[in-house]
Amino acid sequence: MAKKKNKSKLLRACHPDAAGIDIGSDQHWVAVPLDRDDQPVRQFGTFTSDLQKLADWLQRCGVRTVAMESTGVYWIPIYELLEERGFEVLLVNAAHARNVPGRKSDVLDCQWLQELHTFGLLRASFRPGAKVTELRTYARHRQTLVEEAARQIQRMQKALDLMNVQIHHVIADITGKTGLTIVRHIVAGIHDPGVLAQYRDPRCRASKEVVVEALRGHYKVEHLFTLEQALSLYDTYGKHIATCDARIETVLRDLAAQFPETCAPKKSRKFPAMRNQIAIDVRNPLERILGGVDVQSIVGIGPLTALNLLSETGHDMSRWPTEKHFTSWLNFAPGTHISGGRRLSSRRRPGRNRAGLILRQAASSVGRTNTALGSFYRRISARRGKAVGIVATARKLACAYYRLLRYGGHYVERGAAAADHDYQERRIKSLRRQAKTLGYELLPAQPEARVT
Repeated sequence: MAKKKNKSKLLRACHPDAAGIDIGSDQHWVAVPLDRDDQPVRQFGTFTSDLQKLADWLQRCGVRTVAMESTGVYWIPIYELLEERGFEVLLVNAAHARNVPGRKSDVLDCQWLQELHTFGLLRASFRPGAKVTELRTYARHRQTLVEEAARQIQRMQKALDLMNVQIHHVIADITGKTGLTIVRHIVAGIHDPGVLAQYRDPRCRASKEVVVEALRGHYKVEHLFTLEQALSLYDTYGKHIATCDARIETVLRDLAAQFPETCAPKKSRKFPAMRNQIAIDVRNPLERILGGVDVQSIVGIGPLTALNLLSETGHDMSRWPTEKHFTSWLNFAPGTHISGGRRLSSRRRPGRNRAGLILRQAASSVGRTNTALGSFYRRISARRGKAVGIVATARKLACAYYRLLRYGGHYVERGAAAADHDYQERRIKSLRRQAKTLGYELLPAQPEARVT
């Protein structure tokens, strides 16, 4: 029998018109193929005029695709400029370039990237379209404003603690109607506990007598000044959040206008912002962008969560071939450190995926619900701990989100009772299979006969 000849496999140039850029804070090193210019490696500054010269030089060299590493935020201007010029730009994870063996030094980073990209050894990181990127910028900025406002709440609580005013210990939320009203009157100069207690909302659980005792304190000038400053900054951040919400609503409406209407729009309703929820109705534009899919029907995904997920992942789930690829991108998949056929470690790689963080936050709230996912979270948490339970539940949320956007349909909530029943059935089936393997038969326990 003739033996098959082993043909040596050589690397094939997949992208002959490729360039590589080493991004820096004050200079960029660019490399093109050796036959395109007498000086194939050049240095450019980071001013806008320098970036224009860089793009012109790449066009003269016949470059069509460019690879660059994601270094800080310095890559964003050159990325957007090259994208506007019609180049195919690949944003590459620096760890992927380092893991490929070969020569690599600070001066030759651009040549190394150009060579790897020429042979198709680099994979582009995910970046949504221009309009979704704009929406993502506003959504991330809004989250920053919310975090800054939360810091001012902590400073108000500290000032009250220093004056031994314990109002935030008897009221659930100092930024609620009762709490803010009392704090504003304290800043205005009213320090009589009896007078301040009159502003207590009737729905407040704490009695008026308890509120009066909590408002007795040492109102010192320096702490009142700190409280006034923190309250002023909190109000300022609240105004900026409202302005940011208006901008998000405008961008969301413009983005929805690019998609056809799949169903009759539902009645839009305005509602006040509860806690950190967004004060606009996002259901109609989201359903239009996502092709009539209502992702808010998934347990744990509210208006703000749905908006943040859209801004981080976009609306096209075909970028990920399967839900396993999607959950791996979210850093929900276990590690694959395997050697000699043995799994050495299943620890997840470190990462700060914002979409994954959003889903983990949603999963932590799902655990308190009487739903199928809530039952799953409690079952995994009892056996493996809350950290593992949150990641496992977030992965199920991600799979449901992916299937709805990729294939359409509706999310059906079965309830905790049905989920627990199915789990018990699976356990019984597993026990019967194990008993059969050992040569036994598993039978249900017979009820004991009553003695008359």
